Amino acid sequence: MADLQLSVGMASNPRTWPIFDGTVKPDGVELVPSPVHASELFWRQLKFGDFDISEMSFSSLIIALAHGDDRWVGLPVFTTRRFFHTGILARKDAGIETPADLKGKRVGVPEYQQTAALWTRGVLQHEFGVEPKDMTFWMERVPEQSHGGATGSKPPKGVTINQIPLDKNIGSMMLSGELDATLLYIVDPNLIDRSTADLWNHPDIKPLFPDKHAEGVRFYKKTGLYPINHGMVIKKDIVDKHPWVVLNVYKAFKQANDIAGRQRMDHIDAYIETGIIPKDSTASLVNPLIQHGIVANRAVLETAAQYSYEQGLTPRLMALDEVFSKNTMEQ
Repeated sequence: MADLQLSVGMASNPRTWPIFDGTVKPDGVELVPSPVHASELFWRQLKFGDFDISEMSFSSLIIALAHGDDRWVGLPVFTTRRFFHTGILARKDAGIETPADLKGKRVGVPEYQQTAALWTRGVLQHEFGVEPKDMTFWMERVPEQSHGGATGSKPPKGVTINQIPLDKNIGSMMLSGELDATLLYIVDPNLIDRSTADLWNHPDIKPLFPDKHAEGVRFYKKTGLYPINHGMVIKKDIVDKHPWVVLNVYKAFKQANDIAGRQRMDHIDAYIETGIIPKDSTASLVNPLIQHGIVANRAVLETAAQYSYEQGLTPRLMALDEVFSKNTMEQ
């Protein structure tokens, strides 16, 4: 019999399937997983604390911690990553041919503080000289059902963030010409996102980067960064009472990730996306690119924290030992 039964909220992907199906079980802990869309999950956790353990936006986590919300302890388990800036969409008639053309434009964003948007703005600033203040933002999620509303986040100084009315959304405003571009776009059904139009295949809309793969390879070769947006958290009161839980749960997620790696469910895509192996490669991989732990991911996590501070989302540069459990810092 397990010593503890803990509820877990997270999205299902190859790296977490072994947790969902019970293939991997942490010592002394019975996990009760619930599949929840990430957009909804983070709002529910930040607002209500629905789960003992959950997937969590790295950006929202460090914002909450920086502003004194210490309900959570970070676990260095990283469930999703990609080159988010390559997902920017623009209207074909908006005069946007290069990232620099975003200056002065009306730009949609589901949630200003979400990690995907944080990464996209950071890359635009550091790679292409486009700062957040150079654009006017329109945010889809309403304060009552947003991560920013749950953390009390305010628009950074010098940045204009307008609220998209409830009778509209990013998709409808892109199609009507009320928006020129959108940093990212979400149409998956959940409690807080409401766009439905298929912008990716609409004749009036185009990707800012026509060859997303080439841009991802360029960025990775230059920076060595494969951006992380989602990590995991556990309630602090559980850690205070049962500190042994942290490493037991971490080990279980690491084992699940290793299983995914051996089965090559997800790691091949990561290598192809970063250009380490060619698109048609089926070569076996010895050292997985997607790893949990702080040691393997320190540079990318510290860059995200730097971007958050630069963009005015956190009042100071957050150190990783303020975010993650102390007994995971050498993992």
